[in-house]
Amino acid sequence: MEYLFRTIGHNLYADALKEVIMNSRRFKSISYAILAAVFYAINMPLSKLLLEKIGPALMASLLYFGAGIGVGIIYLTKSSKQRDTKEKLSKPDLPYVLGMIILDVAAPILLMIGLKTAASSSASLLNNFEITVTSVIALLIFKEVISKRLWAALLLITLSSMLLSFDDISSFTLSYGSILILAATVCWGFENNFTRKISGKSTYQIVFIKGIFSGFGSLIVAFVIKESFPNIKYIAFALILGFIAYGLS
Repeated sequence: MEYLFRTIGHNLYADALKEVIMNSRRFKSISYAILAAVFYAINMPLSKLLLEKIGPALMASLLYFGAGIGVGIIYLTKSSKQRDTKEKLSKPDLPYVLGMIILDVAAPILLMIGLKTAASSSASLLNNFEITVTSVIALLIFKEVISKRLWAALLLITLSSMLLSFDDISSFTLSYGSILILAATVCWGFENNFTRKISGKSTYQIVFIKGIFSGFGSLIVAFVIKESFPNIKYIAFALILGFIAYGLS
């Protein structure tokens, strides 16, 4: 009888411990998701301030360079046991990687140009249209299933984005800045699906490649359109913002 009670006690303890661990992991995942949203949310208002000193293409370049360099440093400071053990990118992943880089050059440049004329609050809300684009592309191209609840959410996001796109709703005057921001979300919608195809590979490698190569791409655009380089302190601020808003999120 004593053995029976001891066995039951051990089983109850094991079940309770398992539930605590699962709840702890769930809480950790939710906390990370909230932190990622907070980190990304600071991008719009701070980028708008920096755009007074930095050109749109150069700003996009610095944001991605900040993400790539920052994540690269984090990876190098980790011990071999702590490093990402996921499989590295390989040749079959190349089309998705190239698509990811090209779209990550176009999207932030469009966003930064749009942000120069649009309010940062409207831009932040318009950026949610990325969810709609990502979901529709996943449905049409990758044949993912969308639930009724998600369809309802996507409809609300689309309607709110349409309302925010008009300067004057009574005369249906479209906002130039809003259209560019929506174009950026379309680019990111495709980019999200490309990134999803390689999401099983090393996270550090993906973010590093995305940051460095997209940063170089935007830098080339900045040189071509002859954007001037600002004071070094603004470059430093943009790199730090990129690390937090794009790298950590």
